[in-house]
Amino acid sequence: MRLAARMHRIGTETAFEAAARARALEATGRSVIHLEIGEPDFDTPINIREAGKRALDRGATHYSPTVGIPELRAAIAADATARKGFTVSPDRVVVVPGGKPVMFFAMLALIEEGDEVIYPDPGFPIYESMIDYVGGTSVACPIRQENGFRLDPKELASLVTGRTRLVIINSPANPTGGVSTREDLEQIAAVAREHDLVVLADEIYGRIIYEGEHVSIASLPGMAERTIVLDGFSKTYAMTGWRLGYAIVPEKLVTPFSRLIVNSVSCTSAATQWAGVEALTGPQDSVAAMVEEFRARRDLIVDGLNGIPGITCLRPAGAFYVFPEISGTGLSGAELADRLLKEGGVSALAGTAFGRVGRNHLRFSYANSRENIAEAVRRTRTVVEPLAARAVAAR
Repeated sequence: MRLAARMHRIGTETAFEAAARARALEATGRSVIHLEIGEPDFDTPINIREAGKRALDRGATHYSPTVGIPELRAAIAADATARKGFTVSPDRVVVVPGGKPVMFFAMLALIEEGDEVIYPDPGFPIYESMIDYVGGTSVACPIRQENGFRLDPKELASLVTGRTRLVIINSPANPTGGVSTREDLEQIAAVAREHDLVVLADEIYGRIIYEGEHVSIASLPGMAERTIVLDGFSKTYAMTGWRLGYAIVPEKLVTPFSRLIVNSVSCTSAATQWAGVEALTGPQDSVAAMVEEFRARRDLIVDGLNGIPGITCLRPAGAFYVFPEISGTGLSGAELADRLLKEGGVSALAGTAFGRVGRNHLRFSYANSRENIAEAVRRTRTVVEPLAARAVAAR
C-alpha cells in the first residue's frame, strides 16, 4: 500500500513507545519503575467521577454541540476570566477531546505551505510533528538550562522572518518544568505585536506551579486577539483518560475551529463535558492537595539526582518533570536511558525525545509515589556512579 507523502513528515510521542518497552521488560519478570509517562498517578476526584456517572444515567449519551455544551463553555469562560487575568466570553471557548486537537486545528487553520512556526526545543514533540505534517517549516527556539529553562525573548526575536506566522510557547513547560516570567512574556508579546504573529500558548500545566506566578500571555495588552490559549482537564484534575480539552480563541478562529471539529471528531463526549463542569465549579481541594504532593516529590527527586556524580538537576518551578543534565556520565541521554532501563529497571526518556537541545539530558516524570521515586533514585545511582567514575578517569 502506498502512503501519502505527508505521512513521512509526521512524528510520534516517544513516551508511549518507552512505556511499551518497559512493559515488555516487566513481562519477563523484571521490576520496572515508570517515570516516562506524563500522567498524574492520582485517580480523578470522586465528585467529578460521580458527575460523569449522573450525566450518563440521565441520557448524556448522544451527540453534543460541535464546540461544546453551553454549560461547560460558560464554566470555562468564568474560570479562565478569574484565573488567567483577561475577560473570556463563552462564545470564544471551543471544547475538544484533549489538548492535541487544539495544536492540530491551529496549524490547519493558519499555516500555509512554507510558513514558519517557532516552537520550543526541548518541547512537547507534537508541536514539531504537526508543523511538519501540515507543510509548515519548523523553527526551533532553544530552551537552555543556563537560562533556567525559560525561553529567551531575544533569541526568539532573532528567529523571526517574513515567513513567520505562529509562535508556540509552553509555561509551565514539558519536559523541563520551566516557567516564563511576566517580563519574559511581555517581551514575547512585544515581538508578536511588532511582527503581527499569532501565539499558541500551551497552558495545560498552568495550575501545577510551585514558585512564582502563572501568567497567561493573552492577558497582556493587545494579545487576546492574537493568542490561542490551549488548556484542559487532564493534568489539573487527573483526567487524562477522559479526553477533555479546550481552546480560547480570537473571534475569527471560532468558525474555522468549529468546521475542523465537524470534519474530524464531530464533537466531544457529552458525559465527559458534564464531568468537566463539575471539575471547574466543584471543590478544588483535590487540586491543591495534588500540587503539594507533587512539590514534595519534586524536592525528593531533585535532591536525590543532584547527589549522584555526573548529574546536575535544576529544581523546576512547575509541571511534574525534571530534565537533568547527564554529560558527566560520559553517555548521551539516549544511551543512559537505555542503560537505566536494562540495568536498573528505571524507565525514563532521552532528552532528544523533545528536541535536539536535549542530547545530554533525560526526562523523569515524578508523577509516581515517593517510595518509587526514592527507589528509582537509588537504582539510578547504582547504574551511574561507575559510569561517572570512568568518565572522570578518562579526562
